[in-house]
Amino acid sequence: MSATAGWCLRAVGAVIALWASLVGPASAEKRVALVIGNDAYQNVPALKKAVNDSRTVGDSLKQLGFTVVSAQNLTRTAMSEKLLDFDRMVEPGDIAFFFFAGHGFEVRGENYLLPTDVPAATEGQEELVRDASFAAQRVVDRLQARGVRTAILVLDACRNNPFERSGTRAVGGRGGLAPMTPSEGVFVVFSAGAKQTALDRLADDDASPNSVFTRYFAKELSTPGLTLVQIAKRTQSDVRQIAASVRHDQTPAYYDQIVGDVVLNGSVSDGRTIEVLPQIAALPPSVSSRQEHRDSTGDPSINAPIANFLRHNGGWSVTLSFADPVTAISWRLGESGPFKETGFADAFDPRTRKRQPNSQLQLDADTPASTLYVRYIDVNGDTVGPFPIRFDPMAAIEKDFRKTLEMTSGSWVAFGGYSGLLVYVTHLVTYRCAIREARIGIDSTVPDRKLVLPPCDLNDPSKIPEKAELYLRVPPTTKMVSVELTYRDGSVSELKTFRH
Repeated sequence: MSATAGWCLRAVGAVIALWASLVGPASAEKRVALVIGNDAYQNVPALKKAVNDSRTVGDSLKQLGFTVVSAQNLTRTAMSEKLLDFDRMVEPGDIAFFFFAGHGFEVRGENYLLPTDVPAATEGQEELVRDASFAAQRVVDRLQARGVRTAILVLDACRNNPFERSGTRAVGGRGGLAPMTPSEGVFVVFSAGAKQTALDRLADDDASPNSVFTRYFAKELSTPGLTLVQIAKRTQSDVRQIAASVRHDQTPAYYDQIVGDVVLNGSVSDGRTIEVLPQIAALPPSVSSRQEHRDSTGDPSINAPIANFLRHNGGWSVTLSFADPVTAISWRLGESGPFKETGFADAFDPRTRKRQPNSQLQLDADTPASTLYVRYIDVNGDTVGPFPIRFDPMAAIEKDFRKTLEMTSGSWVAFGGYSGLLVYVTHLVTYRCAIREARIGIDSTVPDRKLVLPPCDLNDPSKIPEKAELYLRVPPTTKMVSVELTYRDGSVSELKTFRH
């Protein structure tokens, strides 16, 4: 335990030194990430969830506008090549995110990420490990002059000593984690704290595809409006609580040397904040006629629409929003046909002193997945667009229902019954289209029982089928239940407890 935990913070220390040295003035900022997950170790114990962890975090980062280099089960050579690819992507002024899930190790004060072909080693064979692994110092040497604006490093790698074997003496490593003081511009998160190891799972029957740390970290990473510190602290609290339920000490550590607040999924709250806007719900815009505007650098600056899809009994409401004022909006569904005007609201836009265009349009309930094209007239009278926006009914329902579940988490279950104690799960059945799996624990903070939810019906997603199981019979002495949801995208909700 202590050997691997020891490498974890020290390995990132070397990487942090690199990133800190790169901080410089921002230029054409972009967001780049490298996520690596190694499960298939050939000569040391294999892991089960590191690959899933990297994919989950990678998917979350893509939703936040990052260009993601993702790789799994890398040998030493392959790992070097991926890091070289990442080197080439990083430029001065970038926001860079590095995530690694897998085994790590410290040898004589140097820290190593272990590739899948690292050989087994015993006492006295430290050099074998060093030669076959990827030293964090190599990252420092190669990327010293890259000049990132903000570096975020997350390691879910504080596991037990991978070289321990029954009947042999393992390669030694320094125990425990040491506090870190990274340089300005660097934010670091570890899956475990001082002298702790990180859990892959809560129990042998833990069905989550992710490690305990990553399942909570990915959820908080995707939550709108949170600063990096809030993401870390929420993850810290969630992991500590759930680990304690299985009598394990795990409190993720974080080290912050960011000036101001960085919000990865939100907007600027003050002059120091780095803003990463949510991705536009569209492909790169196709601009017609003379409507393309350029800033002083020559780059296009387009007032592209963001679309929000809401399902109701009669079909779909699509709400369009624009950063700058527009004077008229039109749309069409599909690749051909005339554009339809949205009309105007009974109000004036004080910015344009003209009638405010209606920002909503309606789609039929059975509208299939397709592309919605939107164009508008700007304040200069120029036609801008069309902008292609992908409409995916299933994805839209999942997003809408998940938002509802997260906002109403206190209503997931309810106690009731007359002839016996019942736990009602009607709320979860209603919004099941956002849920891949729901689990419940009776008088336990470990949800070890799978709930049976009806399949999602796109024709009427909120309708409760006649034969749906809406309650569970529980012992009359039950004092509390715990509930955890795995959403359709594989991320896991916070653990909720409900007391009778």
